[in-house]
Amino acid sequence: MTSTWEDFYAKNPPPSDLSKNEILLKDFTQMHFKAGNKVVLVTSGGTTIPLEHNTVRFVDNFSAGTRGSASTEYFLQKGYAVIFMHRVKSLQPFSRYFTGQMFLDMLELSEENGKSSITVLPEYTPKIAVILKDYKNALKQKMLLQLSFTTLAEYLWLLRSACQALAPLEHLAILYLAAAVSDFYIPSNEMSVHKIPSSGPPSISLHLVPKILEPLVSLWVPKAFVISFKLETDEGVLISKARDALNKYKHNLVIANMLQTRKQQVIIVSKQNSHVLSLTDEQLSKDKEIEKLIVNDLVEMYEDFIKSAEKVKG
Repeated sequence: MTSTWEDFYAKNPPPSDLSKNEILLKDFTQMHFKAGNKVVLVTSGGTTIPLEHNTVRFVDNFSAGTRGSASTEYFLQKGYAVIFMHRVKSLQPFSRYFTGQMFLDMLELSEENGKSSITVLPEYTPKIAVILKDYKNALKQKMLLQLSFTTLAEYLWLLRSACQALAPLEHLAILYLAAAVSDFYIPSNEMSVHKIPSSGPPSISLHLVPKILEPLVSLWVPKAFVISFKLETDEGVLISKARDALNKYKHNLVIANMLQTRKQQVIIVSKQNSHVLSLTDEQLSKDKEIEKLIVNDLVEMYEDFIKSAEKVKG
């Protein structure tokens, strides 16, 4: 079953923290608008589809938020302010280097006169110092706003609010929509209130998630530079699906990638042409990140977009 985006918002109530997040979004975007700064909205991580209102079970996807969190750091390095909209417990910029036990393995505990002290092992100090410096600078300069979501409904409500806050920036806004958004959902009014009994397999009717790119590009942020992502497992349909999306939604770029090689190669698809960005096997083995290439490339394309927009204004 398919519903319109208006139906989705009508049938799924907003998250309880939306008003608080809208204030944060308004303050952040207005501050950078007055300063003449460019602002990037980066969406990151996957969305869950609850099966019950008192959620015990849900449908999920595999996204860990690697691309969004890494790209955020590279946008910050380029001087862009970033709204990082991420799935709870997915990777976040700067802290992404220290998942699991990695951070604890970098620390050394000392005891002297009954007092404990913690130091960073010498071999890790240079790396942690660079990351910490970049993180502290981003916070000090108020260049990073981090907001979180878990469910599909939370994501879509927060996305619309972020677009409303970014709309006054017009061409100074970039949307980098890297989140892995669910394709199907259960409307709130059709969801079980309590845990679904395990006495037998439930019958669940899934609805298609409305294509939010349509109102986003045409209504919410019509002058922004909008980038979507296309992930496929069949290389034969990758470019054609990316072009279909561009033709249908009229946004600026699609970053197309294959599931198996997404960390090593992407294809930047525009209305006019496409080109490949890739890392060599040697670069990959040395922990080079393709997100740096992506952001460098996008910044160049965005600067051309800005020049064209200014000519039209002039």
